[in-house]
Amino acid sequence: MTSISIPKASELKSCLVNGFKSFRHLKQAHARLFRLGLDQENHLLNTLLGYCFQFGKTNYSNLIFNHTLNPNIFLYNTMIRGFVSGDLFEDSIRYYRLMRSNDVLPNSFTCPFVLKACARILDYDLGFQIHNIATKLGFDTDSFLEMGFRPEGPILVQILSACAKLGEVEIGEWIHRYINLNAKGKNIMVDTSLIDMYAKSGQMEKARAVFDEMPEKDVVSWTAMIQGYVANGFPKEALDIFFEMQTKNIRPDSYTLVGVLSACTRLGAMDSGEQAISSIDRKELVADPVLGTALIDMYAKCGNMNQAWRVFAEMKDRDIVVWNAAIDGLSINGYVEIAFALFVQMEKLGIHPNGNIFLSLLCGCTHAGLVYEGRKYFNSMEHVFALTPTIEHYGCMVDLLSRAGLLREAHHLIQSMPMEPNVIVWGALLGGCRLHRNTHLAEHALEQLVQLEPWNSSNYVLLSNIYSANNKWCDAERIRAKMSEQGIQKIPGFSWIEVDGNIHEFVVGDKSHPLSDQIYVKLAELLKDLRAVGYVPTTDFVLFDVEEEEKENFLGYHSEKLAIAFGLISTPSDHVIRVVKNLRVCGDCHAAIKIISRVTGREIVVRDTNRFHCFVDGASATVLVRTVQSHAG
Repeated sequence: MTSISIPKASELKSCLVNGFKSFRHLKQAHARLFRLGLDQENHLLNTLLGYCFQFGKTNYSNLIFNHTLNPNIFLYNTMIRGFVSGDLFEDSIRYYRLMRSNDVLPNSFTCPFVLKACARILDYDLGFQIHNIATKLGFDTDSFLEMGFRPEGPILVQILSACAKLGEVEIGEWIHRYINLNAKGKNIMVDTSLIDMYAKSGQMEKARAVFDEMPEKDVVSWTAMIQGYVANGFPKEALDIFFEMQTKNIRPDSYTLVGVLSACTRLGAMDSGEQAISSIDRKELVADPVLGTALIDMYAKCGNMNQAWRVFAEMKDRDIVVWNAAIDGLSINGYVEIAFALFVQMEKLGIHPNGNIFLSLLCGCTHAGLVYEGRKYFNSMEHVFALTPTIEHYGCMVDLLSRAGLLREAHHLIQSMPMEPNVIVWGALLGGCRLHRNTHLAEHALEQLVQLEPWNSSNYVLLSNIYSANNKWCDAERIRAKMSEQGIQKIPGFSWIEVDGNIHEFVVGDKSHPLSDQIYVKLAELLKDLRAVGYVPTTDFVLFDVEEEEKENFLGYHSEKLAIAFGLISTPSDHVIRVVKNLRVCGDCHAAIKIISRVTGREIVVRDTNRFHCFVDGASATVLVRTVQSHAG
């Protein structure tokens, strides 16, 4: 056995000055301090503590400190700094509180590290206490705090970021005012943190005002605006600011591109998304799981599942989020059987599914009307995979059963839920009642919806249409009158189409577009061609449409038809027409667009709030099935 030599006094001094080679070496030195009666010498113990943290031995540092009878400020600072450096922020704050309880005042070395810990765990109350103490003691002018505590330093920026996460806008604004009053000129980090705070609180006008006043902007500040617009439901504004960023020759990073791709996903602007990533190497795209997932999601929700699948197939690092994006894309595009196969493949690879995977599978079952499969996956969550279904999973099951006409079973499932049903659940039941004209149960569902969201016009409109379909005109009029009395406005329907990188928006009967005359001429030609092959406008569907078009005349001027007509006159004959609508597509439009795809020879993809409608030559597209089956088995 190798003997261990205990350091002599001279060797001990050398160790404390020059450092230790190992943790065992440090423990030998600590033992020597006890033999020499130096175990309470704070300046020697401070050196030992510092090396304990270097070796990652936080338990031993606690042991040394706890056996120290009169620790001074330097020992406290070493403990606080050591824990912060190891991301043990709660422990660092615990030592700060211990220090104050023992009436030890902080010095200029204490404040930056405690402030950093406060920022990381969002303890802004203690952060402001530290700030006040530091100001009273005059530490805010200390040179050590030049990059930490001074107004332009990163510590206050972190606290400002904490305010953003907590929604503490007033506190954040106070910090920003303090910084502006004391700092030497504006600081990009500080202004970007304020933009982020406003964006997280939904105040994009204030965020834009701060952004416009910034003398200098880096990629982080541009990204904060892009992601803020996307998160607050302004995807078109997000793209506008991205294109403005490009004119400034600022290269986007992966965070920027994720925000841009999310905006393109919302708008169905696939061409803009491809333009955004055109300067990025393909290998770099698929090597980043977050960016690759965003790209899969964009292609899938633009109805181009072939491209989405290619990205998925090229990705080597596939985490559960990547698998979910692929399964979700297949489900919403109608390739449910392939989604099932991919789920099986994922299981074989030993990847444990999460709740989002099952949500995608259940949504696919709903759109395909696969009741048996939906029940199987829903039941397997708890019994096979030990996952507790959430209210979203129950909502999918209610939707699936309701669409299949199993309204009694759907209602029973709602009554047996372990949580209170929300608007999604009752809305799913109401949609089934609309489809199967069950007025009695629809009234019950609507009563619940009105209690949960009395401002939502679609609930009233839907029930009114159900009454109309059953010739209950007085009841329908009563609902409409109630809406009018309460000042409830119907949500207008919008449709978007991207042509040459520009987003064009249409509403029902829209004549504001510069090419409006040509669009209506094209619509008239289409209607003539449609009638020639036997199409007759289905006015029954108007009764169930969430838009307020109740005459056959208006059926031809729904927003999605206007967008499609514009696409036909503005794009080459081999170009896929992709339209996104903020409400659901009515039955008449669905039937008409199917025939339009046949008479024009165009592939048409329309995405509404429920699902994708993809037509090629008057039928559902099936090209992907062959492509994916070769990979998924």
